[in-house]
Amino acid sequence: MFAGRHANVTAVRRKNNEIIFYEVPRTTKTWIQKLKKIPLLRGVVAILESSAKGSQHLNFSMESYAEDELPAEKEEDKAQKEAKSEEKSGWSLSMIVGVAVAGIISFIVGKLVFTVVPAAVEELIFGRAFSNIIVHNLIEGGIKILFLLCYLYIISLTPLIKRLFQYHGAEHKVISAYEAGVELTVANVQKFTRLHYRCGSSFMVFSVLVGVIVYSFFHWDSMWERIYIRVLLLPVVLGFSYEALRVTNSMRELPVLRYLGYPGLWLQKLTTKEPNDDQVAVSIASFNRMLELDRQGSQPQPL
Repeated sequence: MFAGRHANVTAVRRKNNEIIFYEVPRTTKTWIQKLKKIPLLRGVVAILESSAKGSQHLNFSMESYAEDELPAEKEEDKAQKEAKSEEKSGWSLSMIVGVAVAGIISFIVGKLVFTVVPAAVEELIFGRAFSNIIVHNLIEGGIKILFLLCYLYIISLTPLIKRLFQYHGAEHKVISAYEAGVELTVANVQKFTRLHYRCGSSFMVFSVLVGVIVYSFFHWDSMWERIYIRVLLLPVVLGFSYEALRVTNSMRELPVLRYLGYPGLWLQKLTTKEPNDDQVAVSIASFNRMLELDRQGSQPQPL
């Protein structure tokens, strides 16, 4: 999936080698645009929006994959499907909203789990060992990173997620090739690294590091107090993490800030895999289609 100025595009290769596209215009409510201009708050809004849109595109690719794996439809089944096309189209908006909401809820639940569980584990093991809050937070951050690495490694062993991570790597290669100004061919794109500074993987690392700092300003007297403090401060941590990521991305040519981006690049060794040529070709097709829609969207519309 690639996000342009005017449209988000996902390309999927079907079993017959046809490449199909899922294109969603980038239309954002005015009030959301205003929220995205407010520091700290814009990070939370952008993350939830990305979760919603990402779920829609992932759902499209999964449905396309499932259709290819199902047995060929009988002629009467096709006729019934066509007869109900109008009825299904009436539900399309509600389905899109439903998938978007599911994506947001999944993100929130996942973030809560990775916030609450490490805090509880650290409290149970080291809660009475010492009283230094900063040391407690550092250990909690270490446990959180360990959990995250184990989780990503385990899911990356499954064939479906491994394939998803290969496409993730292909996206990064295409972006890097485009930024380098080379022609987007499979051979050229494959020469570039699958790691990229502007990636959500870096955000995960920043959220852990920023959490250690933010949580150090708040004292707790029990495990439950510690947990609900973390839950309440979660939007604050996400907001600061987003701002920190923006700063390092915009100034990554400076040596010191460039090094701050290294942990995110290291994490991408788990969240990306080396793609094959067919996967790179699909990513190139998606990126080119996004560029085409952006050019169309930037042209003056006839009166």
